[in-house]
Amino acid sequence: MGRNLPHAHGVPLGGFVQEMIKGANVALADLSDSVGSVIVSLGWVSPTGEGDADVSVLLLDANGKVRSDGDFYFYNHPVAADGSVQLLGKTPTADGSEDRISFDLTAVPSGIDRIVVAASRYGEARFGELEDVRITLADAAGASLLRFAVDDADSVTAVIFGELYRRGEGWKFRAVGQGYETGLAGLATDFGVDIEDDAAAEAEAALDGAEADEQADAAAPAPAGTPVRQTALGAIPAPRPPEGEAGEPRKPAARPRTAKKKVTLPRTVKKTLAENDSWKSARLFPVSVLKSDRDREMRATSVLLSVMAQVPEFSRRLTAGFGAPAGRMETFTEVSLPHGDSPRRPDGVIRVERAGKLWTALVETKTNGNALKADQVQAYMDIAARRGYEAVITLTNDVALEGSPLVDVKIDKRRKHKVALWHLSWAEVAHQAQMLIRHEGVGNAAHAWLLQELLHYLQHENSGCHGFQNMGPAWVPVRNGIDDETLCQGDARALEVVENWERLIRQVCLRLGGELGQKVLPVQRAKRGADPKERRDRLADRLCLDGRLQAELRIDGMPGVLTVSADLRTGKLRTGIDIPAPAQGYPLSWAKRLVRRLADAPADLHVETLVDGEAAGPRGTLERLRPEPADLLPKDNARITGFRLSLLKSMGSGRGNAETGFIRSVDNAVHRFYTTVVVHLDTPTTRRTPSKERTAAE
Repeated sequence: MGRNLPHAHGVPLGGFVQEMIKGANVALADLSDSVGSVIVSLGWVSPTGEGDADVSVLLLDANGKVRSDGDFYFYNHPVAADGSVQLLGKTPTADGSEDRISFDLTAVPSGIDRIVVAASRYGEARFGELEDVRITLADAAGASLLRFAVDDADSVTAVIFGELYRRGEGWKFRAVGQGYETGLAGLATDFGVDIEDDAAAEAEAALDGAEADEQADAAAPAPAGTPVRQTALGAIPAPRPPEGEAGEPRKPAARPRTAKKKVTLPRTVKKTLAENDSWKSARLFPVSVLKSDRDREMRATSVLLSVMAQVPEFSRRLTAGFGAPAGRMETFTEVSLPHGDSPRRPDGVIRVERAGKLWTALVETKTNGNALKADQVQAYMDIAARRGYEAVITLTNDVALEGSPLVDVKIDKRRKHKVALWHLSWAEVAHQAQMLIRHEGVGNAAHAWLLQELLHYLQHENSGCHGFQNMGPAWVPVRNGIDDETLCQGDARALEVVENWERLIRQVCLRLGGELGQKVLPVQRAKRGADPKERRDRLADRLCLDGRLQAELRIDGMPGVLTVSADLRTGKLRTGIDIPAPAQGYPLSWAKRLVRRLADAPADLHVETLVDGEAAGPRGTLERLRPEPADLLPKDNARITGFRLSLLKSMGSGRGNAETGFIRSVDNAVHRFYTTVVVHLDTPTTRRTPSKERTAAE
């Protein structure tokens, strides 16, 4: 008998999670009645907060091989055209992150016998450096069904976690746990995928720097055999070419590249034709007439659902993780549904049709920081259960935390039909729109324009869709208690502040990630298997003792973590990063090179020398160190292990998101540190800068 595991996004629906051992198998139909579509999650914990892995999926025929290279899904090819497979990306968890994959098993082609689910590490990294390596599977209602822990993946660079395979009319899962020394390319090659050499891919990536020249020469025909760079949603590897007729030359098909594709910067805004700044562009979704919270909720719901119905790339980003299939989507607002003596009117309804079957979700939205009403959500859960709907989706400015639902609802376990409760924040909606139109691309210009209009609406000050923006009623009493040293451990108000701090950090990650086109995740160091509430209780006790809130952000491609610390005693925010010392060279050369790199960084940047991993060496501001980089060298010739860069600024005093508020000051501090310090460091990520619109606005 297994144990219950909390789901990252949904409300736990009861039942037991089956713990699998290596080689064991189980029929999905024996675990749930709702396995037409499933969510598979691969997770791990990095003790350093810097380790990560990439998931991949292979569809195999009866011979154990892919039918073509198009049956290989990974970071350069994340979505199946038929909706059977979609890599959903990373989701923060209590102790790190997990990668989720959506499978619509009803859409898997009949020629596919097995689906292999794997993950790989990049470069020289090994799975032995990670902890709690596991795979879990949830049904369409979000209920966790099974879990398999991979315990012996030490020196390997790729691992097959498990596989889904057909048995008669149903599907079964097998726990595999097989390791590979040859990484993603070796694993894929074993199953018949024709991999393009990464050296050629890197050479192709180098051509991106000359993009403007390529556009100028776009009309000229490319030489035969020249690799063609694909857009994000067009990056599906072409199948192997069929045998050509005699004497008929064929252009070689594109092959999957295991080198990650470069994320391009947003295009520069065209020069306006307006006579002066008082002229405002006409907008598809105007916000000037919004007067009340009800107006904002109705307008925001209608705007979002209408764009979702028209832009499938965007709607799949938002609904695939909730168990929705890929199919024809229609959306509705202000639908009247019977409930007791008086009908209920959910803010919206989403319906997806696939193969004659309907998937339906009720939508309840709140704007302007308004909280969900538990009785209202409970009523929608009851209506959905009676009518056979699959989900209720709540959408507010708040950010849901694992183990801490925004509303408590009762699940009637006697009902055979299960309804999943999911939550989205407006910040996540804006993040997904931003990622598509500024970094990854969409199907056509009309879709891009619709998403741009949606993003403009969400970011407008009058829309009420600004994400998490209030530290709560406990904020001022906790700050006062820290100032006069009367705040005691175990105070429930300290726990409330810690939870809201976690919400704020998750939102900061969404905003920065959307600007960079990179995965930005909070690092939550915790013991293996630790309960989220226990971790937050410890952080609340620490807040009572030292008066500090601390967080770490991991940016994909950056070797270190970006730290954020709010000292409530001094009213100061500190943002920083540790840079490891080079493996070769002389300390004086390291110091000079670092100062040269930071030529355009703020003069008040603090630089500390790390000696044997501790900040015990010389320190000073960049302004003082620029003429004398040698001042960073320890006088006793102690071994330098790295340098710590940090910026200090005063934090806002208010609990809200106003100009003087704490939330705004944290967001601005992280943005400033990244744009003025981190971008000058020699890492792949730091070559990307946030959008010019935000920089200009600040």
